[in-house]
Amino acid sequence: MTVPLRAAIIGTGAIAHAHAEAIAALAPRVELAAVVDVDADRARTFAERFGAATVHSEVDALLAERPDLVHICTPPQTHVPLAVRALRAGIPVLVEKPTALSLAEMDELVAVSRETGVPALTVFQHRFGEAAQRLMRLRDEGVLGRPLVAVCETLWYRSADYFDLPWRGRWDVEGGGPTMGHGIHQFDLLLAVLGSWRRVSAVAARQALPTDTEDVSMALVEFDSGALASVTNSIVSPREVSRLRFDFEHATVEVEHLYGYADADWVFTPAPGHEDLAERWSAESSTADAAATSSHRSQLGAILDAFATGREPGVAADDARRTLEFAAATYASAFRGMPVRAGDITPGDPFYRSMDGGAVPWPAVKGATA
Repeated sequence: MTVPLRAAIIGTGAIAHAHAEAIAALAPRVELAAVVDVDADRARTFAERFGAATVHSEVDALLAERPDLVHICTPPQTHVPLAVRALRAGIPVLVEKPTALSLAEMDELVAVSRETGVPALTVFQHRFGEAAQRLMRLRDEGVLGRPLVAVCETLWYRSADYFDLPWRGRWDVEGGGPTMGHGIHQFDLLLAVLGSWRRVSAVAARQALPTDTEDVSMALVEFDSGALASVTNSIVSPREVSRLRFDFEHATVEVEHLYGYADADWVFTPAPGHEDLAERWSAESSTADAAATSSHRSQLGAILDAFATGREPGVAADDARRTLEFAAATYASAFRGMPVRAGDITPGDPFYRSMDGGAVPWPAVKGATA
């Protein structure tokens, strides 16, 4: 009988429920061994609901249990410090987005992961849906032809009271607005499909919400492949939608969903003369799990598979860094009014130390900024 992997959760707030539900859905391959939270009552209630064996009030006590994987589900400013503690204890981590508040923090995490040889993983679950995996296989085979044009839209809505929590809408605690906390899932999948980006030209604004951060950003992106893309991140859009469209030489592949897609949310349109590709897409889609979504479960399942076979699980910190650099470049371009190339933001740049770069063109409304 296979011994289940022992998972632990740090922070039992809202997003932790998605992690615990993923762990429960993948039983008996994995079990929830322990939780910790600064709110003892919330931690106990959470543990009782999801069957955690032990509840702790201190992170060190949880790490002393030597779990096989620690899920970090705390507010963003604590992600890297907690991840580093776990890595130095020899325990792999799965960190909620955004992984870090800055490229400086991200590079610290990458360095500690390399030094210890312990995986530091980021939650980018949209990469692991069956349709996205199929798209990337077809891309790798070259049957779709060159990528030409892409559109990436996260058009969501958040009311003013969403920001009543003191850590929301602040550069120093949350790292940024929808570019960091909402659209990052969609443009991470965009980058996973299209590869290395070359240059970003962006704008950002605070249109309506009581935040220090932006509530909308828009970017035009050039990729090393020559592909061009537009990326919109908004939390002022009443009709909410998440949309990705990829135009290759031989097909258009697109998805429209909100917080997680199923296989049925994808549409495949072949270019004339390439109808065989649509037939293949349809045939492979017909064998997919119709109920499966691009969820924490899909990514955790892939991580468990990687652990079981000795492969490197995704999404590793050095890979996640590319996505975080894209966010930093979006802010730097928007606030400086000029294009930013990949690699431009180096340790001497203010945007390396914080996403606002000390250059936000509107006044703060929530207090301290980075």
